[in-house]
Amino acid sequence: MSVNVRIPTILRTYTGGQAEVSAEGATLSEVLADLERNHTGIGARVLDDAGKLRRFVNVYVNDDDVRFEQGLETPTPDGAGVSIIPAVAGG
Repeated sequence: MSVNVRIPTILRTYTGGQAEVSAEGATLSEVLADLERNHTGIGARVLDDAGKLRRFVNVYVNDDDVRFEQGLETPTPDGAGVSIIPAVAGG
């Protein structure tokens, strides 16, 4: 399954400046593993040392927040859009 992954500005150093890249995988976990294979270093920015989504990184599959779906096991149908969005805090 091929999906399009929107890359936030802060992570584009890993994608050669590309704002969107394609990745393969039937689940979000597989998509993130494919991203890491093709853009080394991006996985550590999205996943923690335990292999879970980092607390301050939001990931959406077709506009659905994966935290309210199946997390890393959220299906990624062919042609889906995956968005990685770092949380912004401030005051």
